[in-house]
Amino acid sequence: MIKYNGWLFFFIFIFCALNSSADEWIRINQLGYLPQSKKVAVFMSEAPINLQEFALIDVFTGETKRTFRTLRAGGSIGKMLCTYRLNFSDFEEPGTYCIKVGNTVSPHFPINHRVYHGTADFLLHYMRQQRCGYNPFLKDSCHTHDGYIVYHPTKTGQHIDVRGGWHDATDYLQYTTTTANAIYQLLFAYQQNPEAFADAYNADGHQGANGIPDIIDEAKWGLDWLNRMNPAKGELYNQIADDRDHAGMRLPNKDLVDYGYGPGKGRPVYFCSGEPQVRGTYMNATTGVASTAGKFASCFALGAEVLKPFYPEFAQEIGAKADDAYQEGVKKPGACQTASVKSPYIYEEDNWTDDMELGAIELYRTTKNTNYLTQAIEYGRREPVTPWMGADSARHYQWYPFMNMGHYRLAQTDNQRLSNEFIRNMRSGIQRTYEKAVASPFLHGIPYIWCSNNLTTAMLTQCRLYRETTGDSTYEEMEAALRDWLFGCNPWGTSMVVELPLSGDYPIQPHSSLLNAGVGNTTGGLVDGPVYRSIFENLRGVNMDGIPGRPGEDYKRFQPDQMVYHDAISDYSTNEPTMDGTACLTYYLSSLQKEGMRQANGEPDRNIYQDGGIIRTDPSKRQITLVFTAADKADGADPILRILKKHGIKGGFFFTGEFYERFPQVIQRLKADGHYVGGHSYGHLLYAAWENRDSLLVTREAFEKDLLKSYETMRKAGIAYKDASVYIPPYEYYNKQIAAWARNMGVQVINFTPGTLTNADYTTPDMKNYRSSRDIYNKVMEVEAREGLNGHIMLIHFGTADSRTDKFYDKPMEKLIKTLKKKGYTFVFPF
Repeated sequence: MIKYNGWLFFFIFIFCALNSSADEWIRINQLGYLPQSKKVAVFMSEAPINLQEFALIDVFTGETKRTFRTLRAGGSIGKMLCTYRLNFSDFEEPGTYCIKVGNTVSPHFPINHRVYHGTADFLLHYMRQQRCGYNPFLKDSCHTHDGYIVYHPTKTGQHIDVRGGWHDATDYLQYTTTTANAIYQLLFAYQQNPEAFADAYNADGHQGANGIPDIIDEAKWGLDWLNRMNPAKGELYNQIADDRDHAGMRLPNKDLVDYGYGPGKGRPVYFCSGEPQVRGTYMNATTGVASTAGKFASCFALGAEVLKPFYPEFAQEIGAKADDAYQEGVKKPGACQTASVKSPYIYEEDNWTDDMELGAIELYRTTKNTNYLTQAIEYGRREPVTPWMGADSARHYQWYPFMNMGHYRLAQTDNQRLSNEFIRNMRSGIQRTYEKAVASPFLHGIPYIWCSNNLTTAMLTQCRLYRETTGDSTYEEMEAALRDWLFGCNPWGTSMVVELPLSGDYPIQPHSSLLNAGVGNTTGGLVDGPVYRSIFENLRGVNMDGIPGRPGEDYKRFQPDQMVYHDAISDYSTNEPTMDGTACLTYYLSSLQKEGMRQANGEPDRNIYQDGGIIRTDPSKRQITLVFTAADKADGADPILRILKKHGIKGGFFFTGEFYERFPQVIQRLKADGHYVGGHSYGHLLYAAWENRDSLLVTREAFEKDLLKSYETMRKAGIAYKDASVYIPPYEYYNKQIAAWARNMGVQVINFTPGTLTNADYTTPDMKNYRSSRDIYNKVMEVEAREGLNGHIMLIHFGTADSRTDKFYDKPMEKLIKTLKKKGYTFVFPF
């Protein structure tokens, strides 16, 4: 095994990658990989090459961990004349790595069980941004006058209160079609993987726990709106606003479009009449109500089940409505399409039996009435496979939802014959997609119609549910390829989710009114994804020219012949986030987080995060974590080690490279006593400006170089990266970008829990912010009395200036430990 100086070798690698092989690239999943998972990268070259092997390199040591010959030629794609699938699935050792082919090096990536932690919750940032009514992102309300009924036989022109819900995308239209699917997917994600979701926001969408998982808060927001869209038996509404909304980019609270009720004074609310509807030149092809009624029924039935522990009265209310909605679909079979006034652009849904199948099976699950089961089977047999699967094209949202959840529910019944039938239906759709995928070096068999990423997410869901139901891993590599496609293993090397990961390449200019107004990005939003070149080249106002901050040429070189992806704010075809696509990804990502927990034999992640760093452990546990940091002082070594040993406490110690070099004996004493010993940077860099935390003072290159040098120093002291993957930043100061860079290196930032002031033990009497040991002790006890210290990470400095004679790490710390132990707290280091 070849070894090199880790940090120096790493930057030689980067230099080579940038300068010696400008016509070769390696695409990876930028989030990283779970240890026990399919792991395949894709090599692309503009020139023919006969590739025989590739190497996996440890970023921290520079070691070639393994050389692989498990590769498969993938043919050409666009200007890339040569591609290979590089399979390293059987490598499971946690760490941070890059792939090397000749002189070409991939971006580095982590392999560990935490790579998907928090990713499903991350998507909810976008859902909160899309809220209509009160919007927590803007801290303002919009569309408060909605709305006025149209197409009802007796109530047309009357006002109806349908505030709330989510805007569909960058436009402000609201559809039951997409909203109901989003609600169902959020509910299903939580039902299947409750341990993956945290509570960091309240019901209004503002930061602050409310005792309810955030995904339930979001599902409830959608269900409240759906409940208003069904105000009485037989009265279902399908849509708010129409394409008159398309009047240029503006913030929702500045929306003054006039639908005939006055500028910004209300919007039309379309009744489900079961007949074609038109208000302008274009007539839709509505044939019934069932597609919408089935969606109401499935959401109300599942919502009543999932929300019962949190909102019992509301759950009972919507549960009672489920059958009424379903019966409207029975009475008026057919598809209920959306309406348009100025253009033919609508959701052209023309299937409906899938919606009624799901409504029926959810009602069966909650009532055990076998009539519903019989009807679900009948509906399900009318569309065994969702028609887009294996197709080359489709009209816009023609076959929606893109994945039939009713088939999965029927496959879960205890009737083996019935289960086998619907498993076969699920497999048939996957097989059809697989037959198209094998022609792609990225194993991607999705038709590149509008919202192709939504189809990718749907197929991901179907693949995983099929694999979990049957244990059949035939399609596991395609499933992994679909997953990786969304996070960078695609021709363009970009994630399709805004800011996920923040350390990678992701859409920086999505089609967004928020971005256009300069108030923020669509954080967590899944963009539409690539479309056929024939679609792209016929769009108005969109081209491949350069744009500020990202020249079009960046991706132009990688555009395949048949499709286009374009990161530009003007691109409403490939680069617009959608609410329903984003919601549909919550199930899959939460499943991956759950799988990571299983692989680590760990408990659910109940830590509290701030800007990507853990600032508190499980607040339900009466435990405290003591951590100590130092840059160049060790005067607290003797009293700290003596006190911790006396009280049987294991702490976490985080030191700079200089400390490791100056005090090697202290390091060995800490190791001998069984304490956690980790990093605190090498050079004690200040990462961000004190006056503006978001203003970085270091480049990514400088950060990574310092981090690698720190771990090199630790390694010389006998501390391996795998034993020290949590890290306290220098000055205990960081931002979300630093945490993201660290995570990409396989390192988790932690920090002290704010409030107790133990971190002020470094202050000296000449400082304005000086705190005596008595002040600190009293503050801790004040916080304990007021709100408790469950899960607190309490930071104490390992050394302080000589001018501070009042050393907290001595008698005051021991007094604090004794007092808190008497109050029932235990001291643990849980990382």
